[in-house]
Amino acid sequence: MATYTHGHHESVLRSHRWRTAENSAAYLLTSLKSGDVVLDVGCGPGTITADLAGRTAHVTALEITDAALDLARAEFGRRGVANVDFAVGDINALDYPDDSFDVVHAHQVLQHVGDPVNALREMRRVSRRLVAVRDSDYAAFAWFPSLPELDEWLDLYSRVARGNGGEPDAGRRLLSWARAAGFTEVTASSSTWCFADHEDRAWWGGMWADRVVKSDMARTAVATGAATQADLERISRGWRRWASSRDGWLSILHGELLCRV
Repeated sequence: MATYTHGHHESVLRSHRWRTAENSAAYLLTSLKSGDVVLDVGCGPGTITADLAGRTAHVTALEITDAALDLARAEFGRRGVANVDFAVGDINALDYPDDSFDVVHAHQVLQHVGDPVNALREMRRVSRRLVAVRDSDYAAFAWFPSLPELDEWLDLYSRVARGNGGEPDAGRRLLSWARAAGFTEVTASSSTWCFADHEDRAWWGGMWADRVVKSDMARTAVATGAATQADLERISRGWRRWASSRDGWLSILHGELLCRV
């Protein structure tokens, strides 16, 4: 088992609630059918999940704890979406019979799993048609201007994530993991998020400026000696410097897979 690096601080949820099916699962949408029954593994606050529910017959929102599921319950209640149920479960041992769902989906999950190949085997087992996964690749992030604090942030995040048992450069590894899990018909692709105008820079840079000092990642970094509080404060100021640069640009690469069963 890996430890979830980010936690659920408001600064983390600020990022997760921005996600939609359109900006985070576009590679999947044309493969969905209106009658599909979907399992969304690691649904988080449920914004993508709710979008998927609007395009399919039914969605099961799965999280590792009931407290985490409360975030998704709130989102579905706010939207008035009814074709959903909620389940606590572990991607390493899904509590469903074989072929229970048409589509099994996971967004930004495998990078936080200790054994992603086994997780994909489990997703494959409970799917009767399609497994869809998307994960970012931290080493492939690109930004301008070049700031030493952001280089320090990337190094620190990578060390903390790996110390927690995850793989921050998951995007480039998805295809190899899927092959190892037994998939033979796989469509691999990639897409990016890009933050380049004033509003986007202020939002993304401000979000990470907060996360690097307030999230579970920050607490782990200090507790393990990976960074001091002064280090985190310096990195936070670097994110704000990037956000205030009129030429600031950031691109985040994601690997994506559609795996047919």
